Amino acid sequence: MTDDARARTSGQLRAHNRVRLLRAVHDCGATRTRSQLTRELDLARGTVSVLVSGLAEEQLLDEAPAAEHARGRPTQVPGPHAYGPLALAVDLREDSWDLAVCELGGRPETVVDGRPHDGTPEGALLSLGAAVREQTGGPAGARVVGVGMSAAGPVREGRLLDIPHLGWRGVDVAALLALGPGAPPLHLGNDARLAGLAEARRGQLRGVGVGVHLHIAFDLGGALLVDGRPLAGASDTAGEFGHMRLTGGRHERCRCGATGCWGLEVGGNALLRHLGLEAGGGRGWDTAERILAQARTEHEARTARTPRTTPTAPAAHTPPTEPAQALAAVGATAHALGTGIGNLVNALDPEAVTLSGLGVELYALAQDTITAAYLDGLMDVHRNAPARIAPSALGGDGGPLTGAMESVFDAFLTTEGLAAWRTARAQRTPRTARTPRTSPTAQGASAAATNRPA
Repeated sequence: MTDDARARTSGQLRAHNRVRLLRAVHDCGATRTRSQLTRELDLARGTVSVLVSGLAEEQLLDEAPAAEHARGRPTQVPGPHAYGPLALAVDLREDSWDLAVCELGGRPETVVDGRPHDGTPEGALLSLGAAVREQTGGPAGARVVGVGMSAAGPVREGRLLDIPHLGWRGVDVAALLALGPGAPPLHLGNDARLAGLAEARRGQLRGVGVGVHLHIAFDLGGALLVDGRPLAGASDTAGEFGHMRLTGGRHERCRCGATGCWGLEVGGNALLRHLGLEAGGGRGWDTAERILAQARTEHEARTARTPRTTPTAPAAHTPPTEPAQALAAVGATAHALGTGIGNLVNALDPEAVTLSGLGVELYALAQDTITAAYLDGLMDVHRNAPARIAPSALGGDGGPLTGAMESVFDAFLTTEGLAAWRTARAQRTPRTARTPRTSPTAQGASAAATNRPA
């Protein structure tokens, strides 16, 4: 049943329309004018005026003049309030994590902390929990409405995390984070699924009815999205395409317990294996990136875009790799990626397949190889109009953080979430005065320069 069907009184309808308006502002990235939103939501101009006024009073929205407008009264663009709700977004990878602060509208993402870890649950989550508590206990802490967390492994029951290649089995994330009583709710999700959600909301899968998203890091994960929503599966672990035998190229046992997984051939670990280097355990990301850089050098030299230059010398502990060998490793990985995508398209019949993580760089370096392997494996029924393959519009690393942010606002942008905000705000003393929307997203937060810590 929709919220419209449940709204039986004028108060319920007003609450429903408040959610609709905030949702529309968030989904468009706070870029549309009040007039545009009025038309899109099919509401009366006076109704929207009253809604905006009330939401501004509750510090949920503020307005600023549009950058360009016709003569007469300036057009107003509703957007996040300077003291409005914040989401904490976490990208927990096998070797490091990032913590970002996000406001309504999904912009900007301000990375406030990021650190490497030793690959153990305690080493990763204890320091992360301390960083989250620092944010929720700081000047902007009362504004935090949730913590969204992207993790590089299957998530069960919303709290138990498995990262097979690190040996994590059924890790109770909330217990190790120890955020304490009264902490904002934790929304834990798989990185590939959240990256797919982000792509459906703000990227290449926006408006796509059936899409597949693949997130490639050390290994490979994915999501099947229907009308912008990732399918969860019976036990909330759907989308583990990297643990399917999609190519038949390798026959050893994966750390997940299955044999011949596609992820053994695609990802950072696969690049290391192709060059005879040690892979696994959440280590070697710098080496994988160096292999890609060397492959890029060779690719550019062969296509005569630039003269070949000597790549940066590898670290002392890293065996030297010739650019030609690096490009061959990328080519083998790209071929396996394209072959697997062909099998997924045959099985799932999506309109589009999008790539994030290392997939963006693989596509840039070896698009022809990926496409040829993909088309070679398609059934005739798909060959005339094959599903398009596209790199993420959010960059290689933007998807998991953005998806984690979306998981928080999905829970908050409800009648219950707004009612809780109103109650919490009424209890704050002293009452914070309204200020222009140009105030900092998170007071006292220092932005990190990169998504991946050094």
